Amino acid sequence: MWVPQQLPEIGNALKRAGLRLQPSQLADLTGDPMGAVVSLGGCTAGFVSPQGLAVTNHHCAYGAIQLNSTPDNNLMRDGFNAAAREGELSAGPNARIYVLDSIRDVTADVQQAMAAAPDAIGRTRAFEAIEKRLVASCEFRPGYRCRLYAFDGGNAWRLFRNLEIRDVRLVYAPPGGIGNFGGEVDNWTWPRHTGDFAFYRAYVGPDGQPADHAADNVPYQPKRWLRFAERPLRDGDFVMAAGYPGSTNRYALAAEFEQTAQWMYPTLSAHYKRLLELVETEGARNPEIAVRYASTVGGWKNASKNYDGQLEGFARIDATRRKRTEEEAVLEWLRGQGEAGRPALDAHAELVRVNEAASAIRDRDLITGQLHRLGTLGVAMTLYRNAIERSNPDADREPGYQERDQATIQGSLQQMERRYHPEMDRILQRYWLGEYIKLPADQRDAAIDKWLGGNDAAAIERALERLAGTRLGDLDERMRWLTADRDAFDRSRDPAIRYAIAVTPSMLRQDIERKARGGELLQARPRYLAAVADWRRAQGGAVYPDANGSLRITFGNVTGYKALDGREHASFTTIDEIPAKATGQEPFDAPQALLDAVAERRHAGLAERRLRTVPVNFLSDLDVTGGNSGSPVLDAQGRLTGLLFDMNWESVSSNWVFDPAMTRTISLDQRYLRWIMREVYPAPALLEELGL
Repeated sequence: MWVPQQLPEIGNALKRAGLRLQPSQLADLTGDPMGAVVSLGGCTAGFVSPQGLAVTNHHCAYGAIQLNSTPDNNLMRDGFNAAAREGELSAGPNARIYVLDSIRDVTADVQQAMAAAPDAIGRTRAFEAIEKRLVASCEFRPGYRCRLYAFDGGNAWRLFRNLEIRDVRLVYAPPGGIGNFGGEVDNWTWPRHTGDFAFYRAYVGPDGQPADHAADNVPYQPKRWLRFAERPLRDGDFVMAAGYPGSTNRYALAAEFEQTAQWMYPTLSAHYKRLLELVETEGARNPEIAVRYASTVGGWKNASKNYDGQLEGFARIDATRRKRTEEEAVLEWLRGQGEAGRPALDAHAELVRVNEAASAIRDRDLITGQLHRLGTLGVAMTLYRNAIERSNPDADREPGYQERDQATIQGSLQQMERRYHPEMDRILQRYWLGEYIKLPADQRDAAIDKWLGGNDAAAIERALERLAGTRLGDLDERMRWLTADRDAFDRSRDPAIRYAIAVTPSMLRQDIERKARGGELLQARPRYLAAVADWRRAQGGAVYPDANGSLRITFGNVTGYKALDGREHASFTTIDEIPAKATGQEPFDAPQALLDAVAERRHAGLAERRLRTVPVNFLSDLDVTGGNSGSPVLDAQGRLTGLLFDMNWESVSSNWVFDPAMTRTISLDQRYLRWIMREVYPAPALLEELGL
């Protein structure tokens, strides 16, 4: 996952793989085609028209689709196609499209600020202070959002500035039997037949500047937009994806990997499966709960299956041994350098120590973290902390509670109206409080214990009875507290607010402990990872930063693979294969219009000559992770040839240990998107706008 600055260095490799453009053109992040690639703050999208139309995955737009759904008007099931611009639906108050404007190297500023710190916690505070100063100076013009990114473990720091478009609207989403065909059954697997695409439109104020959702807003006019590929994509062809991958951990310590493989993934997967059962049971009885928690359920299902797949992959490739062997090779190489290697060896020892300290309280932090993000309790914790921070000057507030963050907090309070149900909230509270009382004594929190007033199911039920009296399930009540001062909170008798007041001092002390550990990491990790990078170069290996949510480019070719069971998997799937999978029931509920078009061989001129039918999905050997969903897949000419949406089962462990032989990405072929919009769920106005 190459950073844009590296593209000139790997120009020869790009050309050998088949790129027809000059690599320097890709390094121009505001030029064509890179200037059309945008972030959704968790997924990627690409502008595809001069009127702000952007294409992304159906599952990336799923939250917006869910927000606009009801049991009687279920867009998740039936799809959505705006008849006109006036009918396009708000994707929600927190929906964003981020258009990259500039990248500035600020390594010297950050390192100088931290170097003057007297101790670990001082280092964290110095980092937070310089981060806030850099971001504030970067955001001097309204409408921009800036973010500081660490690269190579903190050996480099870059400040990204993005135009922040706040009025995002849902334009088109195919029915669930297309956009989510196969659901969790097919997730992370091949072959796939999923039409995982949807369209947003970006809107700005009449003056062309970012603005909140309003009736008189107008479509944003991007400087760059992608053109659809004219040349048919075939096996062996060059492809590249530009996107915003979330995080990888390929340079993590062996001990950090082992904690993840032996505790974090198994623990989270088990929790999510139990939570899924709770929500699905209630959802079967109450359709309103099923709709309101659909996006949450989708996230749990995806994460749980991903964790299980990674664990299976770790075992298959003996990842623990590989990580230990590589780390020992690095340490041995450092020992061979005598005193020159001592700083990196000391940094490694410090990282191990900090990891062990965090491990001692990991269960507590996981459970209280989940509880304090949940429904009305989560709202109370956020609002009370916000009141505390708002009493400070803006520059002295905790990150996440500054003036720049108030709109996001407000949006979360508003979106809760469509993602909360009091009965389900009570059930989830019972679950996490039940997990809390299972904690060993040395991981319990005295403030929570006192509030509970007991250590058994009866105490939990009494607590739930108290919490049932909260009024924070009401939108107007939540909005009232957004601007209330701390004194008003202290006078409140609302039981959820009383909980927040009782436990926040303890949570603040825990924050200080985390900051101290973070300050130690800010010094030790860059020192050790610089040595790891030197060792990799000495071995002739590629050196690139772990993914961190910033823009990356990955390139390769369309290619199948040989599965673990010996089966040879072809590069493409086709529409002719869909009827055999269609059962009429979720998640294989392909619409009848689709089945009819296949049966009647209505190809709309989009059939691949060699396949003699329309391709659906394709495989390539790109290197991606979460956050790349929706990434435009470009051909050798920089034209849009697909949308990346998944990985194969054998490659999900590549976040930690990259396996090029088995790693494959799964993308939607743009010809299937066009076929759906012509023959199955017609959108002639959109096709005209796209020049198709």
